[in-house]
Amino acid sequence: MSSLQPHVEEAPEERSAFFIGADSDDVSEEEDHHQIILQKANALASENSLKEAIDWFSVAMRYGPVRPEQLSTFVDCILRNFKRNAAEPEHLSGHSRDVEDDLFDCPNCHNFLGEPVTLACGHSYCKRCVQRHLLSKCKLCSEPLSGEQKPNVVMCGLLDKWFPDELQKSKTLSEVDELCRRKCYQEAVTLATDVIHCDPERTGVARLSRAEAYMALKQYRLALEDTHICPGSSCSAEAVFRKAMVLHEMGEVDESLQVFLHCLAIDEDFPCAKRQVEKILCDLLSPADDNVKDGLRETTHNTSPHRRSKTLVTDGRVEPQSPVQRQQQQQARAASAHQHLDNNQEKRGESLERPGLSRAHSLRVHGLGFGEEGLKRVCSAPQLGDEDKVSMLKRKLTVSDSGPCVVDSGRSKHKKQGVGKFLKQQAAKVKTCRSVPEDMMDPNDFECSLCMRLFYEPVTTPCGHTFCKNCLERCLDHTPQCPLCKESLKEYLALRKYVVTTVLDTLIKQYLSQEHAERTKTHLEEASELSDPTKNVPIFVCTMAYPTVPCPLHVFEPRYRLMLRRCMETGTRQFGMCINDAQKGFADHGCMLTIRSVHFLSDGRSVVDTIGGKRFQVLSRGMKDGYSTADIEHLEDTRVEDSDELEELQQLHDAVYEQARDWFHNLKVRFHNQILQHFGPMPEREADIQATANGPACCWWLLAVLPIDPRYQLSVLSMTSLKDRLVKIQHILTYLQSIPNN
Repeated sequence: MSSLQPHVEEAPEERSAFFIGADSDDVSEEEDHHQIILQKANALASENSLKEAIDWFSVAMRYGPVRPEQLSTFVDCILRNFKRNAAEPEHLSGHSRDVEDDLFDCPNCHNFLGEPVTLACGHSYCKRCVQRHLLSKCKLCSEPLSGEQKPNVVMCGLLDKWFPDELQKSKTLSEVDELCRRKCYQEAVTLATDVIHCDPERTGVARLSRAEAYMALKQYRLALEDTHICPGSSCSAEAVFRKAMVLHEMGEVDESLQVFLHCLAIDEDFPCAKRQVEKILCDLLSPADDNVKDGLRETTHNTSPHRRSKTLVTDGRVEPQSPVQRQQQQQARAASAHQHLDNNQEKRGESLERPGLSRAHSLRVHGLGFGEEGLKRVCSAPQLGDEDKVSMLKRKLTVSDSGPCVVDSGRSKHKKQGVGKFLKQQAAKVKTCRSVPEDMMDPNDFECSLCMRLFYEPVTTPCGHTFCKNCLERCLDHTPQCPLCKESLKEYLALRKYVVTTVLDTLIKQYLSQEHAERTKTHLEEASELSDPTKNVPIFVCTMAYPTVPCPLHVFEPRYRLMLRRCMETGTRQFGMCINDAQKGFADHGCMLTIRSVHFLSDGRSVVDTIGGKRFQVLSRGMKDGYSTADIEHLEDTRVEDSDELEELQQLHDAVYEQARDWFHNLKVRFHNQILQHFGPMPEREADIQATANGPACCWWLLAVLPIDPRYQLSVLSMTSLKDRLVKIQHILTYLQSIPNN
């Protein structure tokens, strides 16, 4: 292509990087170069170099096929240019924020929630917006949508009780959508028309659904009228999208492209519009000749860019056309299209037949044409050569300072004044917020089915059931299924995003403030009982733990999952560790562990990194929700105040330290490395051996690594005399060093 020549000449070193040699027949090498060119095109698009990006994407499509989704960065670049050059930025604004939505409005379409679907982020949208994929991420928190969600059972019941008429209208609109999905378009039109006649003031969603049905019936004029008359800005982005779809179905590809961009300018996260733009651009940039490899070899063989043969699709065959033949064919097609259109309009005033050829062969529909100064149609590009297509696409997408050309269909001109007046009347109306009748507010409607109390931090699962956050987590500790419908929640458990359902939480706080205050008080009292450092301390019955020594744990039992979660939620991040005792359940002495980090696995298990803290003595034992608890008393070493005794203690410590270091360095390499991997290196000698309540860290490190019976280790752990502890460790070291080949 000639448009690529300047880039190749200006950067000759890039030629070898982005073009395949003429003699190369290696398919994998061609694929590599194809990916490199796509990366180059995407890089240019991300830098907002629109013209250069068009050049490189067109080259990439001659090297090999490009999927529409690979043009996502290119679409973003075009959209940025479109927005920047918009003549009236306020025209691209979406829903008017002059009037705030009430609690029962969908954050996307701003209509009644109807059958609300609660997303993983906790925000609720109407079923229609979610099922029709009218949003790719939450409008309130930008959380991407993931998986399938079902309507919120509790909220559906509440809305049915409080606003039965509005809910019935929403269900009727759902029936219209269902008829469209079943391709019963005439029935959908009839039902949508009934809805519009029953409630003329709020007909936006009904008109858009009817426009979809009209489009399927090829009654394009009526479909366009419904997209224009859609009242207010509550469904602005969807109305523009529906208009673009109608234009695209009519074959007006260039107009539909710009209207799709207009839709994205209003709502850049409108997924359906972005996919359509990607498909249109992919078609426009695709080579006219399907034989890509032949074109590739010709391109790389010639020093100047290759001009492709211009083709015309006739009777399923692709044949090269001379310029004269091509011009005659185009004139004949245009005349045939006009004649065909006139004949159809005489038979049906509302219907326009789709052309038999590709949508890219545009129909000039009466009332939709441009003036002589208008832009040339991009959709005629398949009749052009590749170089001409790229040039025309540049002119189309690189808008001038006067602003982008957003096509406004002339079909509604005969009703322009009436529609404008209607829209002004709708905008002037003051939106009244819905309020729940006081006599219908029943606290029992907000009762958790697990704890039988008022919802506290209500969380909704993908299957649509709602529980208290703590109640749901406790159930998922035992089985990854919904407690009510038994639907699998493995993916939900893996994400571990138990986010509060905002609508329910707001309703409870707003209408049941007294009950919520009492429920909160109860919850805080229960939490305070769990946060006492010496009362009802959770006990993990497993292994020996020592002060300052790391203790990694694998938590998989449901009772310890609950215990661990409570330690995190209360903020203590601590629990006691004791070894098992056959008679008492767990030993009389143990060590507190502080949680440093938790890594949750997808099935609910967790790997916990802890480190030893204070030692304790058990005063009394108890149980709570399956795990052991205890009232404890912390242990501290008895301080030595006499200077002579302290000097003697220091000498004993130094001797034991040197003995321990010799033993550790003389271990076999295998044992030496295992100790380093699990417990780390031996702690350094401390200047003040009485600086902490537990004494020198080296003693606890040695006690953890020495191969002795846990009962003997427990006896040393319970000592409050540093001297006695050092003597015990010295005896153990002396015994181990006396064993041959130790």
